[in-house]
Amino acid sequence: MKPQHITVIGAGPVGSLTAIYLAQRGYQVSVFEKRPDMRNSNISAGRSINLALANRGIHPLNEVGLMDKIEKMLIPMNGRMVHDIQGNTNFQAYGQREHEVIYSISRGELNKLLMNEAQATGSVDIHFCEAVTDIDFEQKTVSFTNENSGETTTHPFELLIGADGSGSIVRKAIHQQLGSKEHSEDGPFNRFDQLGHSYKELCIPAGKDKNFLIEKKALHIWPRGEYMLIALPNLDGSFTVTLFLPNEGENSFAELTTEESVTAFFKEQFADALAVIPTLAEDFFANPTGHLATVRCDPWHHANNTLLIGDAAHGIVPFHGQGMNCGFEDAGVLNQILDKFADNEHDNWENVFAEYAAERQPNGNAIADLALDNYIEMRSSVADPKYLLKKELAFELEKRHPDHFIPRYSMVMFHLLPYADAQRRGVIQNEILNELTANATEVAEVDMDLADKLIGERLM
Repeated sequence: MKPQHITVIGAGPVGSLTAIYLAQRGYQVSVFEKRPDMRNSNISAGRSINLALANRGIHPLNEVGLMDKIEKMLIPMNGRMVHDIQGNTNFQAYGQREHEVIYSISRGELNKLLMNEAQATGSVDIHFCEAVTDIDFEQKTVSFTNENSGETTTHPFELLIGADGSGSIVRKAIHQQLGSKEHSEDGPFNRFDQLGHSYKELCIPAGKDKNFLIEKKALHIWPRGEYMLIALPNLDGSFTVTLFLPNEGENSFAELTTEESVTAFFKEQFADALAVIPTLAEDFFANPTGHLATVRCDPWHHANNTLLIGDAAHGIVPFHGQGMNCGFEDAGVLNQILDKFADNEHDNWENVFAEYAAERQPNGNAIADLALDNYIEMRSSVADPKYLLKKELAFELEKRHPDHFIPRYSMVMFHLLPYADAQRRGVIQNEILNELTANATEVAEVDMDLADKLIGERLM
């Protein structure tokens, strides 16, 4: 018979949205979360205070009818405000159409809203402080230990969805069952690739009367080659600032171990930011250091009863602002596939899982690669005159060929084109841009007849 009940591990944004989709399909859903309920506990929202919401995340939120409530939580960011080492700024628009913006949103407030809406369906129960300790795929049971009482309980499940983040216990259980190797080209594998860089969150406070001390409608970047600083606006007038540094070597977390060294580093590299971060040293040593890694695994489902979604399947570094957006898109795609099999849903969960993985795995791998590429772009390329020339030319070519040449960043952030297609087309477009700008220093020097020819040959 069609399963009546689905168990979701993880009540973060992706788990909560998945529960909403499933409830709207008529399922009863139990969500289990290791952390306390952030709606009545003073806990952090997760890896970062705020996130960048873009079209891929907005689309599924519209599908479940929540964007009207979420819009009041958003701050539009029209582009990057690049700060050079002398304190000069250069604004670089993300796109050239009015709707081509991304939005800063509080991770915690979004998560709270999604949990509230999930429970408001009347079909979703959320259990907090429940840490997974064992999963028996044959008996279809999952065991939890309550973080407060220490009591262990075992729950049966019909279908299990792991939405428990990049450190997913569900993923580890699947791959332990399969005997996966960390690196395998021929069989199941579960890879957790550390970047070698980490991050620290800081804060630019609000000014008088909650005024923003730097430009509100921009994502601020201080690119410095091997490291960078970014800042995203919050509704209260503050900015969440994130410092990305190598773990080892010169100007690394290993080197910056005293208040004096941190302050000296900022005076040298980020003087204009230092002027508006009054609690730099205090926050640097009080706030945890977050680690950055990419998750790649196969398979994404097991035993016809367990599925991975969001970061549990494809954790990525945050440099394209797509972690949450990709996870939300996962939930929307799963819903679309369930629509496809709706007439005979009880017989087809194996097919649902297989089709979901076949569609999403290539895209999960693609956005992982794109996010790593964008780290280099953000910390280095955005200050390169050749990069700025290619960006300007890409906008011009998009005007001339709007259906065939779309800047890679726009394909990822403002379109619903599969990530793998955006990656493939982005490589071709970059080759065209390199060829057209090889001997040019401004767009007026570019041979547009050649540009039209190359686009016609390679992209149409």
